[in-house]
Amino acid sequence: MATLNLSSLQSLSSRPLFYALPQNTPTLSFNFQPKPSTPARPISLKPYHSEKPRAGVVALAVKSLGETEAVAVSPENDVTAGELPSGSGVYAVYDKNGEVQFIGLSRNIAASVSVHWKSVPELCGSVKAGIVEEPDREALTQAWKSWMEEYIKVSGKIPPGNESGNATWVRQPPKRKPDLRLTPGRHVQLTVPLENLIDTLVKQNKVVAFIKGSRSAPLCGFSQRVIAILENEGVDYESVNVMDEEYNYGLRETLKKYSNWPTLPQIFVDGELVGGCDILTSMYEKGELASLFKK
Repeated sequence: MATLNLSSLQSLSSRPLFYALPQNTPTLSFNFQPKPSTPARPISLKPYHSEKPRAGVVALAVKSLGETEAVAVSPENDVTAGELPSGSGVYAVYDKNGEVQFIGLSRNIAASVSVHWKSVPELCGSVKAGIVEEPDREALTQAWKSWMEEYIKVSGKIPPGNESGNATWVRQPPKRKPDLRLTPGRHVQLTVPLENLIDTLVKQNKVVAFIKGSRSAPLCGFSQRVIAILENEGVDYESVNVMDEEYNYGLRETLKKYSNWPTLPQIFVDGELVGGCDILTSMYEKGELASLFKK
């Protein structure tokens, strides 16, 4: 009996919006043929309300891959010729010949498919999507495993985009830029007011994130969330550490006066304040950031 090994997923919070199979991680083994005495259990779109889920059992999953309807994708109408959800779940991308190319999971399915279309449009013909209404890590992982097992059972192979070492479908994390410094040092007399330096910085750069800590080591959860969203969106942005008392001395209070915004972090796009973590998170969950960063 043939057996395949699939690598398990790493933490969703630290990975991009869509996933392939990472290397050097624990493996999950499963057989092509189910046990005759144990028929496949149907998967429901809705949570079970009749009983509380047992520990280790995910009560919410999605329809099977075969039961899910495909949605055609095209460059018109913002990539989709139909409707793709912006919620969390599992999705399968088919090429124009109807062959599965990639099965992934995402916190925003529509946004992930949009990125795929930009990078490999020739491999994107249609998409099947299944929403997980309570998208914790366990539920998302189970939905993904369910579709992968079903596809492998039918085809006898792993989708090309999910093969180990694949670099076509998985967006590689960009090299981290250094954080910007607004002054040459705390003890150097500025010839231009700090507020003018902020104004010049946000107007000369497409996206600027003023955060607590560096982009490689944020010092608060809100700043960490902002960095994760920007990098998941593939945004080319500049970051400024407002906690750097040597090179950005006095920046926190001056920035609040400049933007008339009382909290940090703060994100600017094309010289205009977008807001803080809450606003960026809301736009991200609604799939609105792609259009914002295109402007």
